[in-house]
Amino acid sequence: MANLVEATTQQQFEDFLAKAGKCLTVVHFQAPWAPQCAQMNEVMAELAKEHAHTTFIKLEAEAVPEVSEKYEIVSVPTFIFLKAGEKVDRIDGAHAPELTKKVQRLAVAGGSAGAAESGAADLNQRLKKLINAAPCMLFMKGSSQEPRCGFSRQIVALLKEHGIQFSSFDILSDEEVRQGLKIYSNWPTFPQLYANGELVGGLDIVKELAESGELENTCPKAVDLEQRLKVIINRSPVVLFMKGDKEAAKCGFSRQTLEILNGTGVDYDTFDILQDEEVRQGLKTFSNWPTYPQLYVKGDLIGGLDILKELKESGDLVSVLKGES
Repeated sequence: MANLVEATTQQQFEDFLAKAGKCLTVVHFQAPWAPQCAQMNEVMAELAKEHAHTTFIKLEAEAVPEVSEKYEIVSVPTFIFLKAGEKVDRIDGAHAPELTKKVQRLAVAGGSAGAAESGAADLNQRLKKLINAAPCMLFMKGSSQEPRCGFSRQIVALLKEHGIQFSSFDILSDEEVRQGLKIYSNWPTFPQLYANGELVGGLDIVKELAESGELENTCPKAVDLEQRLKVIINRSPVVLFMKGDKEAAKCGFSRQTLEILNGTGVDYDTFDILQDEEVRQGLKTFSNWPTYPQLYVKGDLIGGLDILKELKESGDLVSVLKGES
């Protein structure tokens, strides 16, 4: 396939980018010793058949260090998405469903205006879904447990001090959301706080609300734990409660579960129970299932790793994940 190539030098890589022009380019930073890279190359080959106007470049990270350093590659596989030579998104790790989804969203055949408008509409829908993922939603650098800038650290401290229950999204993990939200909300900086789907503002606004005593009235009242669990379980058709996240599983059972799910091509969300002790303990009682990971499809508990293994062996896993059985 002419749109699936391998770059072995920096010059060759730059030539491929120049040839791609304004169309989407997907670069797979790989290593020959990593089996997950070989698996993701198979996924890339299938995507290349479907997206003829997108260029897919395979590049051995250690063999072309100048390019790897430019894009801050620290592990393989890593995927960088480029348009007109500029980075527009990134994936760290072997996540076939996420790669497929991003290619579908970012690929603009021939750079046509109609396709661009469609892509913008898809992004706005995604942003709207994220903003409404919780009654009080904070878009920040890092997580509420580990803020990665001073402004984010201050706003998290304020919300916790006033007993505001909130969820957060790490904008450093998704460049498309980071840039898109600035336009969507007409607010150029982060952090950004939303209540009931409406923009409240940044750190200065939250400080003013806290000083005036209006912060508690602006942000929704905390919901009880059972209601909160229901919201999280139903925030996506497929939700995995695990230790860690898609990029970094923090236990062997969670890692094995990710490998099984990534092999299905079905999209899913994850929730890191290590970041929320209330959810971690409460879900055991709610689901009457004492261990993790736990997988839910359309709000119903499927089970843990052993159940997924059985479904995979029987050939029923994909249909179950799609809610067909």
